[in-house]
Amino acid sequence: MSTRALGVWRRRSATAAMVGVLLYVLVDVVLQLLPPHYSPISDAESNLAVGPYGWMMNLNFLGRAVTSGAVVGALFATARTNHPRARVPWPRLLGAGLALLALGGVCSGVLAFFPTDVVTAENDAAAVTADHGVVAVTTAGTVHLVVATVGFVVALVALVLLTAWLYQSGQLPAARGLALTFTTLAVLGLFFLGLSLTVQPALLGLAERVCLLGILGWTYSVAGGIRRLDQLSMEKHATDDESRRRSRYTISARSRG
Repeated sequence: MSTRALGVWRRRSATAAMVGVLLYVLVDVVLQLLPPHYSPISDAESNLAVGPYGWMMNLNFLGRAVTSGAVVGALFATARTNHPRARVPWPRLLGAGLALLALGGVCSGVLAFFPTDVVTAENDAAAVTADHGVVAVTTAGTVHLVVATVGFVVALVALVLLTAWLYQSGQLPAARGLALTFTTLAVLGLFFLGLSLTVQPALLGLAERVCLLGILGWTYSVAGGIRRLDQLSMEKHATDDESRRRSRYTISARSRG
């Protein structure tokens, strides 16, 4: 793929990732306002997929998978733009980070097809016995719980690796600070989630959303940094073109003189 084509792919992928994050948050907020009115503090986000408007959350899970794929594509194109020859070796941090982030996206998509088991009066005893508010009593619920856990963990590892790559490679200077901030928030959210599962189940939903905020915030800020990179590139090209036009005009004026 040519450098120009990579630039177009990078810009479009970054834009898709940013739009995907905004739509995901919007759908989440809307669903919180609709029946059955799950609590964002105590109820897991996956509960939003169970109820009369659960199909919207399932589409949101699929959208998150697409968003993850878009930011993976944008980062891939960013690295290839700077190293257009295929024989240039890929940094291990980048390769591993992109693979894990893509896997996290796949996990999100899988969640749409395996609804979670919402804690109810019938299965609440099982949740109490397990000392937390998450319970799996069906095959689909078990698959959902396992896939969601794997998805969160691999996504967080991906954020750590890719943020380290940004600093190591010197890429996206305008986005590195935000990427580190959101990575830290996501990691703290994961620890918070672990504590909520074992100590304070009433804060499970809040802990999960803090972790998710870190992941989505990282995605948006990195995609925004890539978009900014394209904007700077276009401004540079415009400046170069203007300089060339002025140079030609000066040479032409001197020739006439």
